[in-house]
Amino acid sequence: SVQLVESGGESVRAGGSLRLSCVGTGYSYSNQDIGWFRQAPGKEREGVAAVYSSGRTFFADSVKGRFTISRDNAKNSVYLQMNSLKPEDSAMYYCAASPFVARWSSSHEYEYWGQGTQVTVSS
Repeated sequence: SVQLVESGGESVRAGGSLRLSCVGTGYSYSNQDIGWFRQAPGKEREGVAAVYSSGRTFFADSVKGRFTISRDNAKNSVYLQMNSLKPEDSAMYYCAASPFVARWSSSHEYEYWGQGTQVTVSS
């Protein structure tokens, strides 16, 4: 079965940085399009960033210039580097995977999901 495990979330002060990791097992990782989503209490899940199997990357407007995404297929891993964090970045962060994603920010397009890692940014 396909499994995704996120890590790296923690509590930081505004302006700080975090690096989230998503490790996948059970499938051909290099063929998967990988997305990062986040959900804050009382809010809908939103797409943060994605990296396709082609290497193409996508970012939400709210994180452009602050977040980067990368993948290491040899390690079955995708990383979300988050800089200049703001309190509004606080949320549970999830990674998701699917072989063919047409709209990177649509959660419905992803078949497999991790359990999430909590990011809390204090002012």
